Amino acid sequence: MKAKIIEVFKSIQGEGKYAGVSQVFGRFFECNMHCVWCDTPHSIGDGVRRYIEMDVDELFEEIKKLYPGCHSVSLTGGEPLLQVEFLKLLIQKMKTAGIKTYLETNGTLPDALAKVIEDVDIVAMDIKLPSSTQCEDFWSEHKAFIETARDKNIFIKTVISSETTKDDVLRSIDLVAAIDPEIIYILQPNSLQIKNGVVKKCEDFQQQCLQKLKDVRVMPQIHRFLRLR
Repeated sequence: MKAKIIEVFKSIQGEGKYAGVSQVFGRFFECNMHCVWCDTPHSIGDGVRRYIEMDVDELFEEIKKLYPGCHSVSLTGGEPLLQVEFLKLLIQKMKTAGIKTYLETNGTLPDALAKVIEDVDIVAMDIKLPSSTQCEDFWSEHKAFIETARDKNIFIKTVISSETTKDDVLRSIDLVAAIDPEIIYILQPNSLQIKNGVVKKCEDFQQQCLQKLKDVRVMPQIHRFLRLR
């Protein structure tokens, strides 16, 4: 069995709860969404081949070679859960080797998550607000996804853009709070709109979120400032 892999590299995690830690990144090809602000458009899949095919052993050996000194391995994309059967085998192999897994996902594929969640260490989940992404809504999928991952080390991130509406943010807060109000919730300003009042918007949303959630943070993509991948 082979997977479509864009790149494998070592760098610093630039987003979310674990921003600043050293990680190995395994970037999977293809995504089931086309967010307008996507920062890895080369991973989406548009008929242009930008990947190599690797089997489980090949990818595992590359990860193992880079892993010393790292906090965990970020399985990212694109959307890694689109290749869930491969992912399951890889994660099991990593667990046996004592390698910590960090699954970065758009949170829209709960059935796929259920196939791997037992062996995943950290779930870094996005909530995709339709006003931000300019895509369809995934409220029911997000709810099922959080319920599947709630007993794991999960945190949630959502991108705030100039187009993000208060109604979408409040709906996402209610969704998370109804399942577990202690889940860390991160408001990430769109890196392309930092100077357009988005940070102030995040501050305002943070105060509203804190009425129902216990830990809400405003965090930019630090790898952008550090000029890292």
